Amino acid sequence: MPRTMAPSRDIATGIGATILIFAAVFRLTIIGFFCSIILPLPVLFYRVKLGRKPAVIIAGVSAAIMAAMIGTVAVDLLFCLWLLMIGFVLGELYEKGLSVDQTLLRSAAAAFGAVVAGLLIFSLLAGKGPVSLVSDYVAENLRLTLELYRQSGAALEIVDQIEGSLEQIRFALVRVLPSMAAAGSLLISWACLLVSRSLFQARKIPVPEFGPLNQWRSPEPLVWAAIGCGAMLLLPVTPLKIIGINGLIVLMTVYFFQGIAIVSFLFEKKKFPRALRFILYSLIGLQQFLLLLIIGLGFFDMWVDFRKLGAHQNG
Repeated sequence: MPRTMAPSRDIATGIGATILIFAAVFRLTIIGFFCSIILPLPVLFYRVKLGRKPAVIIAGVSAAIMAAMIGTVAVDLLFCLWLLMIGFVLGELYEKGLSVDQTLLRSAAAAFGAVVAGLLIFSLLAGKGPVSLVSDYVAENLRLTLELYRQSGAALEIVDQIEGSLEQIRFALVRVLPSMAAAGSLLISWACLLVSRSLFQARKIPVPEFGPLNQWRSPEPLVWAAIGCGAMLLLPVTPLKIIGINGLIVLMTVYFFQGIAIVSFLFEKKKFPRALRFILYSLIGLQQFLLLLIIGLGFFDMWVDFRKLGAHQNG
């Protein structure tokens, strides 16, 4: 891809944008969650626009500032480094001309590997095992969440029920964190890919041609993997149950992508106004029932073929 020179102003802008988004992630609540989705974008944008070295500078300086702002080596810092890694790796992959499947898969795999490596390093620095470190982090966040419930004026009996279940919740969360990290890597990579394509096109910066994403569909054998994971949940063997639920979480993420592609295809076919599409997409993100419905659309698409694309087409 053709590149412009990398003036210090561009590098400073990239660092400033990254830190501004980072501040929003940790200072705001609901808005902060959505800001975390776009935290990789400055590194991705300048990796594509300026090249590898300026992007490394932006990511490295931003990471150092984040560490100083957090004030300690913590899982929160690992979370931010994970997001920066996604932006950088996506920028690297954009130059390889890969399919959308390979781009997302490699980006998520690299980010997940970085999380595992970072967790091992952090556990050594903290003098704890990785599982113990994660368990303590989950327990602390559950305690803070419970305190927020108390401060918000929630009913006392509800708070007491949550408090009585904290240990069970912590136990369950720690065991599904591997799949949550993998699914999160896929989701963030997917969101950055969608947003960056529009951003680059607006700035007339060349981007990979992935084809019509609303015609994408997952490989058919994944259906049987999902059925197999579901069957594991019925077996009276705890390790198999844990493998099954972790597998289902990752596969449900894949079928969410396919379900959203179906919805986007139907919106485009019916020529829904942009404002209405924005409202409906927002509802999908906020309503768990609609989220499950979208996942169901993606899962059953192999048999129903909602878009009538043909059994073997993969856009």
